[in-house]
Amino acid sequence: MERTPSTSHITRRTLLRALAVMGLAGVSGPLLAPGAVQAQGTLGALQPEEKVEATMKRLFGSRPIKDGSSAIKLDIPLIAENGAVVPVTVEVQSPMTPANYVKHIYVISDKNRRPMNAKFTLTPAMGAALVGANVRLGETTDVRAVAELSDGTLLMAKREVKVTVGGCGG
Repeated sequence: MERTPSTSHITRRTLLRALAVMGLAGVSGPLLAPGAVQAQGTLGALQPEEKVEATMKRLFGSRPIKDGSSAIKLDIPLIAENGAVVPVTVEVQSPMTPANYVKHIYVISDKNRRPMNAKFTLTPAMGAALVGANVRLGETTDVRAVAELSDGTLLMAKREVKVTVGGCGG
């Protein structure tokens, strides 16, 4: 029996083989093709380790940072039994009006390999400048909360946290 093009059928086995070959070609093609490697987003700019001074300069430049301990309530345990999960809450006293509000809140741990733990962006519609998260601390360190106000003013409060069990591989 002779098959004509209109009556030929592709078997399931033939289709699966063809898909497997195309899949292997798709996976191995980028691995075998020479070319430059490019990073995604801003992650390529991160260094494996960064000192807190470099982080502060990268985030805030040379802008002065005022003592904000009267306006910022930094709620974090004095002793963290497990550095892998340390709860932190930051509340900034602010009217949160379109003319005067907290624009960003940063949580920075001085002795972490990458000191910036978190950055929160707020709007006046939030009604209150209150954020919370769990951070990871590798060792006993100062934890800073920096509030950036809508007029560009920077306020900071900090507290030392003693870590009894390492959270970053320690």
